[in-house]
Amino acid sequence: MPSLRSLAVAFLLACLAPLALAQTALPAIEKQMTPEEFKAAGLDKLSAEELARLNAWLGRTLDTETAKAAADAKQKVEHESRGFFDFGSEEPIVAHIAGEFRSFGKGKTYTLDNGQVWQQIDDAEMVVRPMTSPEVNIKPAMTGNSWYLAVGKYHSRAQVKRIK
Repeated sequence: MPSLRSLAVAFLLACLAPLALAQTALPAIEKQMTPEEFKAAGLDKLSAEELARLNAWLGRTLDTETAKAAADAKQKVEHESRGFFDFGSEEPIVAHIAGEFRSFGKGKTYTLDNGQVWQQIDDAEMVVRPMTSPEVNIKPAMTGNSWYLAVGKYHSRAQVKRIK
């Protein structure tokens, strides 16, 4: 899945690039507005010191909002791509199977209520009475990019890979 990883990185960079550019060179507010806009906003009444303080505040606000937007974009990419990539989190993905669950079986797909689709890739088997929308925990393995799905309170697990 190297191409999917590249896509996620490209998406993240595309989200962050405009923010980085905006942060590097913030011209003073008087240079961002037309003289008419500047006067209409009443900013022409500010002293040089007041205008400098306003520009400093705008710069800090932009820095804060840029950092927040970058963190939000990173978190969104990590959350939406979880299961395709390992972002170092050991937290399980907790969701419910959309519909009925009856058994494990190699090649079976499991659609979750969060929109993710996982496919079983090992030979694990487990047959249970039909369960409607059971809770599942999908945990990453200790090493590599392997994931294991457990259904309800059963101890059996199946190795899965995220396909959507």
